[in-house]
Amino acid sequence: MTKKKEKTSQILIRKLLSKYRLVVLNEDTFEEQFFFKLSRFNVIIISTLILSFFITGTFFLISYTSLREYIPGYPSTELRLNAVRNAFRLDSIQIAMQESSLRFQYLQKALSGDVDSDLNLDQNKAIDLDREILIVKKNISDSLLREEVYQEDKYNINSGDESRVNFVLYPPAIGEISQIYNFEDKHYGIDIILSENDPIKAVNEGTVIFSEWSAETGYVIIIEHPYNLISVYKHNSSLSKTQGDYVKTGEVIATAGNTGEYSTGWHLHFELWSQGYPLDPVNFIDFKID
Repeated sequence: MTKKKEKTSQILIRKLLSKYRLVVLNEDTFEEQFFFKLSRFNVIIISTLILSFFITGTFFLISYTSLREYIPGYPSTELRLNAVRNAFRLDSIQIAMQESSLRFQYLQKALSGDVDSDLNLDQNKAIDLDREILIVKKNISDSLLREEVYQEDKYNINSGDESRVNFVLYPPAIGEISQIYNFEDKHYGIDIILSENDPIKAVNEGTVIFSEWSAETGYVIIIEHPYNLISVYKHNSSLSKTQGDYVKTGEVIATAGNTGEYSTGWHLHFELWSQGYPLDPVNFIDFKID
């Protein structure tokens, strides 16, 4: 049995190593052009090398060239770039939606005069917000004053007569205050007694974010100012600005009225809000009659 296996293996090795002559002849003259001496073993080795070369070359050709875009399942370069752009756009849209949602919440609170009970905001916290705004105004004033002094020292020019730029809130109207700010009673503004069609003015520059009719408070206009301040003007008889308009400090935006179910006479109900919280307008504006 062992001898038979040895004979079989010897025959197989002999066949693999046996030399063969591959001749290329001229078809017409049968003249020998050239020839190759091959064995079955040589053919197997050469075939394996050629096959490996083609597989390796195809792999690199598909992996590192644009040809892979034509293979099903591989994303194209343009598709990947679009995916990256869309990812950035999606992030921008999400941020814009969050800002719009927060802005809408502030506007909704300013319109309804409602403060979330879960926040447990008391009068002391409202006063802290007032102080925070005052500190911001003070820092702005100090910075501008230092810049003005620096310019005076640099060029030796007396600019004392020049008006200083500052963040000042202009009175929306001048009159007697009939009802003051009262956080506990949820009266988040002040009521100013006015005559019919007295002008209502913007307390500072900003953009009108609401200008519509409300059944409870009549014609209402709301302006968004720098430093996250929002001013609210209610019970007007008419509005001279629409949503999206940019107004300047002291510009007329409405006329005093007696509109809405909650109105008790010709007056202006004025509110100041900062980041969704009400502020006492008297802390920022002088409403006294000269």
